[in-house]
Amino acid sequence: MTKVAIFIQLKAKAGKEQEAAAFLQSAQGLLQQEPLTVAWFAVRFDQSTFGIFDAFEEEEGRQAHLNGSIAAALTAKYDELFEGPLEIRQPEVLADRLLA
Repeated sequence: MTKVAIFIQLKAKAGKEQEAAAFLQSAQGLLQQEPLTVAWFAVRFDQSTFGIFDAFEEEEGRQAHLNGSIAAALTAKYDELFEGPLEIRQPEVLADRLLA
């Protein structure tokens, strides 16, 4: 069962919406370098609002992800693509259902 997660809501800068979407889609390829990431989702809520949700079995996986290549890529591109401060929320998972 997953126990911990990460949630980030992102607001693309005006005119950067498609570039932001493409950037988030490209991050999927980096997941192969993160075996402790149980679930990872990049989502779009509307034209300019996006989110990232990740889940992990233990805190070790969450910390590995926060120090991994996806987080580094997001940090490097954040000011170019997104507005406002980068807020990384670290919720506890109360229940899950993952299909194999």
